[in-house]
Order: sequence, then C-alpha cells, then structure tokens
Amino acid sequence: MEIYLRQMKQFLIMKGYKKRLLENGLVEHQVKGDGNCQFRALSDEIYGTPEWHNCVREHVVNQLKSHPEMYKGHVPMVYDDYLKKMSKSGAWGDHVTLQAAADLYGVKVLVITSFKDTGFLEILPNVKKSEKVINLSFWAEVHYNSVHPKGIVLYHYQ
Repeated sequence: MEIYLRQMKQFLIMKGYKKRLLENGLVEHQVKGDGNCQFRALSDEIYGTPEWHNCVREHVVNQLKSHPEMYKGHVPMVYDDYLKKMSKSGAWGDHVTLQAAADLYGVKVLVITSFKDTGFLEILPNVKKSEKVINLSFWAEVHYNSVHPKGIVLYHYQ
C-alpha cells in the first residue's frame, strides 16, 4: 500500500508539472542526466546544443570567482571548496550557479518545477543585458532540462 501511495503521489506531481508546461505552450528538450544537466540545459538554451556544457560551467565558475561578494553568503560550505567542487564535471548545479548564470549572461532564467506549491522560479540578473529568457524545467531536486516554445523547431548540433 505504501508503494502504491508513493507512486500515486509521484504521478500527481508529474501531471501538474506537465500541465504547467502545456499551459505555457512549452516542450522539454531532454538533456543527459550525468550530473551536468543544469549546465547542459543552460548550454542548450544559450548555444542551441547541450554539448557546450563544460564551457558554460567554466564561465559560471569564473563569474562566481570574480564576484564572491555576490554569492559567498548563499553557499553552505567554505567558498573555495564550493568553487573547486563546481569546477568539476559532474558536480550538480544549484540555485547559486543559476543566479551566477543569470548575472553572467544578463538574462532572466525561468525555471518550471515539479514542486506542487512553487511551480515557477524566476531568477533575475543583477544587470539585465538582454530581453532573452532562459527557460528550464526542474524535476524535484533531480534533473534539469531545456524548455522551448511548442511548435518552434530549434537546430541542435549532433
């Protein structure tokens, strides 16, 4: 019975998550779930391919290094240790790396989540440089994907 209830809860959460995507005319572009998914999804939104995730990670980490006063207080460990961790391929991105990406590229990041009560997270850049919005989806502490308007065909490098 407990397994059934857990599965039913997960189904209802997924249904709400998919509904949010549909209601906003969005579809997910699945990216590889290898610990780099946040950076892959950001790369897909910025460059049209998830394959430049290492470049995005490097730029985001450089943003974090260049402006510790903006991010240090939001990290739950020694800041230098955090920077070392985030520099490594496979380290999961978090809310701090999303803020650093928004600041670096000067764009709003909109995250559609599977959280029941917080379906949308809006991350605003410190200084806006563009009207572009980076759209991501986030499945409850596990995985990020890139999100695009339905019906728009984007070229993805193979």
